[in-house]
Amino acid sequence: QVQLVESGGGLAQAGGSLRLSCAASGRAFSDYTMGWFRQAPGKERDFVASISTGGSTFYAYSVKGRFTISRDNAKNTLYLQMNSLKPEDTAIYYCAARNSVLISTSDTNYANWGQGTQVTVSS
Repeated sequence: QVQLVESGGGLAQAGGSLRLSCAASGRAFSDYTMGWFRQAPGKERDFVASISTGGSTFYAYSVKGRFTISRDNAKNTLYLQMNSLKPEDTAIYYCAARNSVLISTSDTNYANWGQGTQVTVSS
């Protein structure tokens, strides 16, 4: 099991930037494919980005070119750099861990979740 704690959320203006962090503890962080998901009020939880154990990345179309997912295995930390923010990016952002080398866009394939961090983008 790996335990996850997100930080870095907050309020930003449209066009601005935020960087989310996800600190992992427990089992070897480097063994896990990691993902970011988000859930807006009244909506289902959606895939945002994922990074494999080997560093391959995949993004949702809505954030591609604006968001960057990265990981620092030495620090047991996952990041999401969010640029050119839009009001529609407003959501609770969750990091998740998958004990696999393969990327997945389905939240059902991730067994470990953080508590979430709120991101609010004003117009």
